[in-house]
Amino acid sequence: MDKKQKRSLWALSTVPLVMTLGNSMLIPVLPKLEQQLNISGIKVSMIITVYSVFAIILIPIAGYLSDLFGRKKIIIPSLIIAGIGGTIAGWVCWKLEHPYVWLIIGRIIQGIGSAGAMPVVIPCVGDMFKDEKEVSKGLGLVETSNTFGKVLSPILGSALAAVIWFLPFLTIPLLCLVSIVLILLFVKPPKQQQKAQKKKKKFKLFLRSIRKIFRNNGKWLYTIFILGAIIMFILFGMLFYLSSILEKRYQITGIWKGCVLAIPLAALSYTSYKTGKKIGDRKNAMKNSIVIGFILISLSFVIPIFMKEIYMIITSLLISGIGIGLSLPSLDALITEGIEKEERGTITSLYSSLRFVGVAAGPPVFAYLMKKPDNYMLYLSILLGIIGLILSIKYIKPNQETMTKPIKAG
Repeated sequence: MDKKQKRSLWALSTVPLVMTLGNSMLIPVLPKLEQQLNISGIKVSMIITVYSVFAIILIPIAGYLSDLFGRKKIIIPSLIIAGIGGTIAGWVCWKLEHPYVWLIIGRIIQGIGSAGAMPVVIPCVGDMFKDEKEVSKGLGLVETSNTFGKVLSPILGSALAAVIWFLPFLTIPLLCLVSIVLILLFVKPPKQQQKAQKKKKKFKLFLRSIRKIFRNNGKWLYTIFILGAIIMFILFGMLFYLSSILEKRYQITGIWKGCVLAIPLAALSYTSYKTGKKIGDRKNAMKNSIVIGFILISLSFVIPIFMKEIYMIITSLLISGIGIGLSLPSLDALITEGIEKEERGTITSLYSSLRFVGVAAGPPVFAYLMKKPDNYMLYLSILLGIIGLILSIKYIKPNQETMTKPIKAG
C-alpha cells in the first residue's frame, strides 16, 4: 500500500465516521430533546427511525448508481445532502417555536444522504486494491472508523448537548464538509473502474446479472446478509438497553453514561482494526473469525443471566463487542472480494441495507422486551448468536470455487 492509497483510505474512512456520528450521537440526548421539544417518547424516537427507514430504502439504489457512474460521484453529493439535512434540523430547532415537523424533514434528508455515503465506501475500498490482503486491511480500517464513531458518539453527543441542546445537529454539516474536502483531495477513481463505466449496462441487463449472481451463489451471500443484520440488531438493541438501565437502575447520566457506553464499543473498534490486518486474503481465516465471533456473542449473554451487577453486564457486552469486532471485517471482506467490480456496489449496498434493518429494529424490539424480565432479551440474543453460528458453519465454505475468486455475472 503506497502513500497515495493510504491517504485515500484515510479520507474514505471519514465517511463512516461522519455518518455514524450524525445518527448515534443523538441517542444519549433523546431525553433532552423530548423535554426541549415537549413531545412524547414515540415522537422523539422517530428522530432516529425516519433516518434509518429512508436509508434502508435508498441504499440499494445508491449502490446501483455507484456501479453505473462511479463511487466518488455518488459519495460527494450524498455527503452534501446529509449536510443539508443536518443544517435544516439544527436551524429549525434554533429558530422555530415548534420545529418538530421540520426537524423530521431534516432528518429524512440526512437519511437520504447517508444512503449514498457509507454503503458506497465498502465497494470503493474493494476497487482501490488488486491484492485481497490490502482489501481486508482497508475494510478493517473502515469498520474501525465506523465503530470508533460509535465509541465517540455517546460522549460527544452528551458534551455538545450540554452546551446547546440542538448543537449535535449543527455539527453534522461541519463534519460532512471536512469529509468532502478530504475525498476531493485524496480519493482518485481507479482507472479500471473508469474504463468499466464506459460500458454502462442497460437496467434490464443489469438486473439479469444480479439475479444470476444470487441464483448461483445465493446460499453464502444470503448468509452474510443475515449475519450482518443479526450483529447490528444485537449491538444496537443491547446499547439501547444499557443506555436505559444506566440512568434508571444505576443513576449514571451525562458524559459518564457516554463513557460507560463507549467501553464495549472500544473493544469492538480495536478488535475490528486488528482483525482486518490479520485476516489478509485468507478466506479460511475469515470464516474462523466469524465462527469464533458468534461463539463469543452467544456465550457473552449467558453471564448476566446469573449475575446482574453492572460490572458483569458491561463485561458481557465487552466480550460481545470483541465477537462482533472479529466478525464484521471478515463479513465485509468476503462479500467485497467475492463480487466483480461491476456489480460490487449493488451487492454490498444490499448487504449494508440489511445491516441497517438490524440497526432500526434492535432498539424498538429491545424496548418492548424491557417491559419483561431482563432474561427475555438475553435469551433472544443467545438464540440469534447460535443461529448466526450455525449459518456461518453450514453455508460459508471458503474452499468452494465460488468463494475463491470473484463472481462474474455474465
